[in-house]
Amino acid sequence: MSPAIVAKEGGRQRRAGNHHQCLDVRNEPPPALALCEDGLPGGEAEALLPPPETGVRGPRGCRAELGSILLLLVLYVLQGIPLGLAGSVPLILQSKSASYTDQAFFSFVFWPFSLKLLWAPLVDAVYLRGFGRRKSWLVPTQYVLGLFMIYMSTQVDVLLGDREGRGPDVVALTVTFFLFEFLAATQDIAVDGWALTMLSRENVGYASTCNSVGQTAGYFLGNVLFLALESPSFCNKYLRFQPQPQGIVTLSDFLFFWGAVFLITTTLVALLKKENKELTPTKEETKGITDTYKLLFSIIKMPAVLTFCLLILTAKVGFSAADAVTGLKLVEEGVPKEHLALLAVPMVPLQIILPLIISKYTAGPQPLNTFYKAMPYRLLLGLEFAFLVWWTPKVKYEGGFPVYYYVVVLMSYALHQITLYSMYVAIMAFNAKVSDPLIGGTYMTLLNTVSNLGGNWPSTVALWLVDPLTVKECAGAQGHACGTALAAELCTKAGGSCVTTLDGYYVESIVCVILGFGWWFLLGPKLKKLQDEGQSSWKCKRTN
Repeated sequence: MSPAIVAKEGGRQRRAGNHHQCLDVRNEPPPALALCEDGLPGGEAEALLPPPETGVRGPRGCRAELGSILLLLVLYVLQGIPLGLAGSVPLILQSKSASYTDQAFFSFVFWPFSLKLLWAPLVDAVYLRGFGRRKSWLVPTQYVLGLFMIYMSTQVDVLLGDREGRGPDVVALTVTFFLFEFLAATQDIAVDGWALTMLSRENVGYASTCNSVGQTAGYFLGNVLFLALESPSFCNKYLRFQPQPQGIVTLSDFLFFWGAVFLITTTLVALLKKENKELTPTKEETKGITDTYKLLFSIIKMPAVLTFCLLILTAKVGFSAADAVTGLKLVEEGVPKEHLALLAVPMVPLQIILPLIISKYTAGPQPLNTFYKAMPYRLLLGLEFAFLVWWTPKVKYEGGFPVYYYVVVLMSYALHQITLYSMYVAIMAFNAKVSDPLIGGTYMTLLNTVSNLGGNWPSTVALWLVDPLTVKECAGAQGHACGTALAAELCTKAGGSCVTTLDGYYVESIVCVILGFGWWFLLGPKLKKLQDEGQSSWKCKRTN
């Protein structure tokens, strides 16, 4: 799947009902401590906002806090820009004939959002009281992002290999965008936490809307819009009267512009926006980073939680080839990357409507039934995607691809989204159902992190295995092979050319579907059986 189309399981995702990803840790002893299996202290109820004080003030309408809502929206839009840019780079690399081993290495860029639980307690615990708990992290993080973008605007053309015939420097690109994603994930922790105190209790629900709309808009700007404006063919066909060899913008221009926007916005936030003292509870302090990590460890040691983690870490292996490789294969077969990215536009309404429809079926006591029922259809779509890649060069003509081809691709992606969201919403519903309310934020974030990792590592492995599983022969030069890059170069120098006789993508597609159905038959019932576990299997013990 194209990064522009697939809602990455393990990257940019809509959050479930609990919206604060940073962990709630305070320094005053709670009325009741949470003791998991080993009796380690947990945390108190996740009531970050105190009950409204009687006689202080009446409910505040959303218009009274319109400025704060708009600020949250802007912050989430900025957060989506690095995510969108990172999603566009694999398509650019593929158009430059990067290997799938390189693509696998770059896929580590998408891991920070799945691993932010590891440093979220630090962001929650360390801050400058005079400057503000959330601004202490938000302001320096966004300054670093802005300055780094401006600096990278002077280097990115070299890294992409646009000069002197050199290929892309994948290692440098990976390190660069990994840092982008790490900073964006850190900003996400700070903004999610600030949203809970920036808005009053009556309006805090708007934080989720700001997140969903803002992050989606930012991703669209950094991915779909950028790829369209960067494409010479798209700009010459739709936006220009006189053809030119370059698009309207380059990645260098885009980075410089948004780097400047980051710096200006951050300066305005630092100078003009104060953290709301009236709404910030006096108890909202940290009770210790070590205690929080102990709590996470004690949760994951619970038998039911450990079983769930092991199952969900392996559940998405069957989808890895279809999700991670298909979009890149389509680009390799000649589909313009900007056209592939633009297919994300009609997917947006579907992605908004699907959770609303699916939630009706996952709201009951057994949400994982929906996950189990959707899984075989999603596995079969993996074979359909392989057929789509095989069919692509057969319908290509000199001017591109016929309209009916894009209709078939769009319908395939739409069906994929239905199965993907059915499984995603089911897992989120189950996580919300079993999370102990006593430590809901920590518990929910841990389960979501494991679910995200269950999508990340198979995608990376699937990309890594495409090249080793591909078989190529040297045609036109006897005595030469194409097993390695050096051998392929020698074949070319000898007057031959490397011809693919077996594409590793098709091998992977079949193997992944077989493994997926094996998991569905053997381990799927075990996952469903977790729904029959009593609440005591999931809850930490309480003691006064």
